[in-house]
Amino acid sequence: MNEISCPAERLRAWMAANHVQGDHLSFAESCHSVAEAAAAAGISPEDLVKSICMIADNGMLLVAIVKGEDRASARRLGQAAGCPMPRLATPTEMLAATGYPCGGTPPFGFAARFFIDERVFDREIVYGGGGTATTLVRIAPRELQRLNGATVARIRK
Repeated sequence: MNEISCPAERLRAWMAANHVQGDHLSFAESCHSVAEAAAAAGISPEDLVKSICMIADNGMLLVAIVKGEDRASARRLGQAAGCPMPRLATPTEMLAATGYPCGGTPPFGFAARFFIDERVFDREIVYGGGGTATTLVRIAPRELQRLNGATVARIRK
């Protein structure tokens, strides 16, 4: 089977294969930052989630999913993961570990330990990275948790 090289196409294929209850959205405008994504999608920053990739001391990829206006706490993520405080992954490490670029990393679809901040569940629908800087996914937080098997904890600063 041929590997799909475009990150957005690869994510769409993963979503179809895993029967994701959500939408993959493409925009002409950049969605790299929270402000850009909110403007492109016509939503508020509070509707967005970010996938913050960190590396544990054993090399495991940890993904902190927090609301767009929040910042992930490495200390709290480490506590939730039961490991010493992880460090932020570099863009190169993120691409190597997830297959997706920084600024487009989706909140599911690759191997990692996922953690969702409890405030994400304040919204019925959230928008997260869609695989590229011009794509987003629209999904319910419970579906997001089902897909990535995330632990729910307070991981924001």
